[in-house]
Amino acid sequence: MRRPDDKAASALRFATELVAWVAMPWALADHSWLLAALSVLALIGLPTLFSTPGDKTNVIIAVPGWVTILLVLLQLAAAVVSSWLAWPAWAAVLVTLLAAATLFTERRRWRWLLSAHHLAN
Repeated sequence: MRRPDDKAASALRFATELVAWVAMPWALADHSWLLAALSVLALIGLPTLFSTPGDKTNVIIAVPGWVTILLVLLQLAAAVVSSWLAWPAWAAVLVTLLAAATLFTERRRWRWLLSAHHLAN
């Protein structure tokens, strides 16, 4: 079984990741610039280092699909929580809607990530 190639899901996921990369350090900056910088390193670095074979072209450290799903959930949670802490309510509502749409469109990919079929490819 091939990985589902859903351009809308990829675009929404990437948009939510971008929001997380901006909102998390923004929310943490008043408390600690070090934590703000580390949050960006974690949000970008973890999914770069850890990926499921077949899901990305270059896999540095192979992990099962459920780990990739948890990393996406981390990005979504970071985007939503941080936007509510750092930005006006109207912006946080938009981010929350973006994250909800991402959850909806990720379903096929997540089913694939949880299946054993992709490990043979």
